[in-house]
Amino acid sequence: MLPQWIRTAVPSGGYKTIEAVRNILERYRLNTVCSSALCPNVFECWGAGTATFMILGDTCTRACRFCAVRTGNPRGRVEYDEPERVAAAIAELGLDYVVITSVDRDDLPDGGASIFAETVRRIKEVSPGTLVEVLVPDFGGQEDSVRTVVRAGPDVFAHNIETVRRLTPTVRDRRASYDTSLRVLRFAKELGAPLTKSGLMLGLGEERGEVIEALRDMRGVGVDIVTIGQYIRPTSSARHLPVARWVPPEEFKELESVALQMGFKAVASGPLVRSSYRALETYVKSLITN
Repeated sequence: MLPQWIRTAVPSGGYKTIEAVRNILERYRLNTVCSSALCPNVFECWGAGTATFMILGDTCTRACRFCAVRTGNPRGRVEYDEPERVAAAIAELGLDYVVITSVDRDDLPDGGASIFAETVRRIKEVSPGTLVEVLVPDFGGQEDSVRTVVRAGPDVFAHNIETVRRLTPTVRDRRASYDTSLRVLRFAKELGAPLTKSGLMLGLGEERGEVIEALRDMRGVGVDIVTIGQYIRPTSSARHLPVARWVPPEEFKELESVALQMGFKAVASGPLVRSSYRALETYVKSLITN
């Protein structure tokens, strides 16, 4: 059974707004990480009229053991009009801040970086006042792919290391690497990304010292914003790791203080925090710190 602090509720009047968001997404044939990854904050975010868009299809070439997204081989399929459809939906929703993420696409030479870049450009053309955060895969560590995305001009460049170094081979797909993720974040910052961001899940068997080490590693490559949340097993399938521990809210609060002392510009730390949760709020906090 979930602890009391993990449970969520639909906000007042949320169902009507949720239905409106769902209708727009269906009309433009778009995926969201909110539903594909079974995010626990879907009611809060959709109830507020916001969503994290998941481009490049709904089939991931990797099989991380924390993720509910379908895994398989997309065989190079790309919908080249998707950036235009995403931009049109965002304009219709009237969003001030959007997060664009994707499945891993190891079947594409650039990992999908060109589609990320075109999506950012289209959003900026149609909704020039909208802030855009990209939450990207590691692109296999290809610097050219990172460069392609950064040069498109996102306001925040995000990539999650997900877990501590020791647990990375168990938690993430074998093609993922703790050090590759750090290199991607470092390179994005060196290329001039205005803000970089990464995230950690707790409750997978990590020790406190390992969490502190991971925070130091992220700060060491210039990460500005960090999110820290509780891992929640998406299904009871053997593919998905069981929860090793339910981390209490006060521990998240303490880690928030530690991260701020390290110099992060903004920290979102709590049981229900996800990488795109209240993204605008953390963005504003980072500007205030600046």
